[in-house]
Formats: sequence, C-alpha cells, structure tokens
Amino acid sequence: MITRDSIETAYSFLHQKRQVYIHSSLDWQKDDIEYAIASYADDMSQELYDMIAEGRSDFLRDHDRFQEDITIAVEQLEGML
Repeated sequence: MITRDSIETAYSFLHQKRQVYIHSSLDWQKDDIEYAIASYADDMSQELYDMIAEGRSDFLRDHDRFQEDITIAVEQLEGML
C-alpha cells in the first residue's frame, strides 16, 4: 500500500533535487545529485517506485536519461498528491 506520506516525501525530495540539478552548471554537483537520487530510489517504497518507473529497472539510475526521468517522476508524484 502506498501511503500519502511516502508520496509527499518522495515528491519533496525529488522536486528539491531536480530544481538544483536543472539549474546547476557543476558536473560534480549533478553527479552527486544523481547518486543521491539513485540511493533514494533503492530505499523508497518498492510499490511507489514501480508505479513511477513504469517497468523500467534503470529508472532514476541511468545517467543519460536522468534529467528526463526525474522530471517524469516529479510530475507523476505531483499528480498523485
């Protein structure tokens, strides 16, 4: 069961990190954010992750698609609130 608290927590964390990521010009900072989000994805509710990942096991973990993935995740979580 996905709780509202887990959705709010995930949304807040991902939204904050996305805002920094998209405005950053520092590669090391972007890499740190990607690592933090991948670690968060490992520990978040599996049911919630599966729902926003839509079957992609590398969702929020693929460097080449990270900005697109985090944007999708934030939009989906916002829609669930």
